[in-house]
Amino acid sequence: MGNFTKGAFFLLAAVLVSCGAESQRGVSPRDSAVQDAGEETGVSEDAASESPEGDLEDAIARLSRAADGTQPAGDFWNRLRLILEKAEIPEDISRNILSTVMESPSFILDLLFCLEGDPFLYALVDKQHALPDRYEPSDLVPLGGGSYRVSRDDLRLREAAALSLEEMAAAAKKEGVIITVSSAYRSFDYQVEVYERNVREMGKAAADRESARPGFSQHQTGLTADFGSITDAFAETEAGRWMAANAGRFGWSLSFPQGYEDVTGYRWESWHFRYTGKELNAFIDAYFGGIQQYALRFIHEWKTAEQTASSVQE
Repeated sequence: MGNFTKGAFFLLAAVLVSCGAESQRGVSPRDSAVQDAGEETGVSEDAASESPEGDLEDAIARLSRAADGTQPAGDFWNRLRLILEKAEIPEDISRNILSTVMESPSFILDLLFCLEGDPFLYALVDKQHALPDRYEPSDLVPLGGGSYRVSRDDLRLREAAALSLEEMAAAAKKEGVIITVSSAYRSFDYQVEVYERNVREMGKAAADRESARPGFSQHQTGLTADFGSITDAFAETEAGRWMAANAGRFGWSLSFPQGYEDVTGYRWESWHFRYTGKELNAFIDAYFGGIQQYALRFIHEWKTAEQTASSVQE
């Protein structure tokens, strides 16, 4: 939490003290992650409860120590509103977030919890935001030999995504559903081939609706997979319906939902899921209506505001 601005720390400490307890609005992403850790990975309840913020009193103490300088609480509220505006978060979602922040520390704590993780889980990768030049993950592992099928024997994902994929596929298999992975990690050079082929075959305007330019593809993160037929028909298959209902429980988020092309920049792709991790996926569902793009844009603007504030303070 070292990068969190002093004003935000000060406000959060005040909110924690005034609330005196965790949010009463239901299971938070942090609580959900603890339950998952205890129930599905065999971690004891005591060990699983050791979240990054610790218990309430410890959180208050650490936040108070971090706030060695103070800013008016209004500065934080204005900054939060500006972040929501810059991220182009719809008014109803923004209103709900602001209301939640006023009532309890749950949103800020859940956000901080997500930011403790791998930054590529929440990296904004879309038509305007590229990955680092020729980025290639260092922990790619081959897919296959598990509870799922693969369409080719050269598919790879990052290790955490591959482990989650197996967990998800095993759960589906128990219900009689077989998941097939048809595409996974794509290198920068491979995406050049994919994009140029689509432009040749479909024309640039049509290709840009469903194919990312090299460097701007979620597949290059090693955290994204396409499933089944890679066509609209996937949504009506047994696997497609199962994933739509259950993938989020395992940390997989639908990147390009139906009706949101003006938000994501891509047409509906019922087969394209990005592994965000259970905590971040719960955060997306709890505060951003399940729309991955909204949450990642918010986090991007939040981090940008943090960096700007840090540079000014220095």
